Amino acid sequence: MEAASSPLLPLLAWSVLLLVLHVGLQGMLATKELGAEWNAGPRDDARKPAGKLTGRAARASANFRETYPAFVALSLALAVSGDPSGWGLAGAWLWFAARLVYLPLYLAGIPYVRSLVWLGALVGLLVMAGVLIL
Repeated sequence: MEAASSPLLPLLAWSVLLLVLHVGLQGMLATKELGAEWNAGPRDDARKPAGKLTGRAARASANFRETYPAFVALSLALAVSGDPSGWGLAGAWLWFAARLVYLPLYLAGIPYVRSLVWLGALVGLLVMAGVLIL
C-alpha cells in the first residue's frame, strides 16, 4: 500500500509527459522539414532530416532516453522500498528539473551550461541510487 501513495509516482507520470515532449518535438521538426508524406510513409529511403534544430531535437531526445530507464527503475524501486529520508525524492526532482532545463539549452545550442545541467541530472540519479544502496 505504501507504493501507491509514494510521491514518486506523480513525478514518474510527469516524466512520461517529458518523454512525449521529446518524441513529439523531434517528430514535429522532422515532419516540418521532410513533409507529412515522409513521416507517414515507411521511410525506406535514406532521407534523413538535416536541419540544425531537427538534429538537436533528435540528439536531445536520444540523450534523454539514455538515462530515462534508470530514472524509471530507481523511482519504482524507491516507491516500493520507501524513502524515509526524502533524499530519493529530492534526487528524482533534481533529475526531472535538470532534464526539463536541458532540452531548451540543447535546442539553443548552449554549451557548457548544458553539460552542467546534464551532470545535475546524473547527480539526481546517483542520489536516488545511493538511497537504495545505503
